[in-house]
Amino acid sequence: MAETTGNARLEAFSDGVFATALTLLIIDVRLPSMEAIGSSAELWRALQHTAPAVFAFVLSFVVILITWVNHHGTLKLVRGSTAPFMYANGFLLFTVVFIPFPTALLSAFVWTGHAAPAVVLYDAVLAVQAVGWILLTGTALTGGLITDARASAALKEQRRKGWYGLAFYALLALAALWMPITVAAVTTGSWIVWLTMGIRMKHA
Repeated sequence: MAETTGNARLEAFSDGVFATALTLLIIDVRLPSMEAIGSSAELWRALQHTAPAVFAFVLSFVVILITWVNHHGTLKLVRGSTAPFMYANGFLLFTVVFIPFPTALLSAFVWTGHAAPAVVLYDAVLAVQAVGWILLTGTALTGGLITDARASAALKEQRRKGWYGLAFYALLALAALWMPITVAAVTTGSWIVWLTMGIRMKHA
């Protein structure tokens, strides 16, 4: 039986998880040690060494931001919730709050000779997150939570994108075993595309 009282508590809980995940990302972006800096040139070199951490932070911030925007839009398309829908939402949030861990690995190892495990794990998490979207939209469609035909069409489109995302990021995770830097670049490019599309849709 679907709830009829809305999703205010579910959305508030979800927003708290998103906020926590975003906050955890910045932990691995550290200031250079003052004791090791004796000149401006040394500070510039130290800042260069933080570039991988900044890259990983920006990438994951964009990933979580886009996920939050899409999650917000999804909850506006449904009325109330069911137990399967809430568990599917919890699974999606699990993938979000886990992102800081592969982000830390990416920042530490992306420019080393053993970057493959970090990139594999990062794209694997994105593939699992796509599963979360498939479950969330699927439980909304089958649980009597759809508000109208427009909402149904939008959720079906999101579910299709979830399947595409699962295939895409799973293939990238596999390819990262041999080409981690190339895959990291492709992964970054894909989220730049998603961000651009989201901004255009927002202002359409």
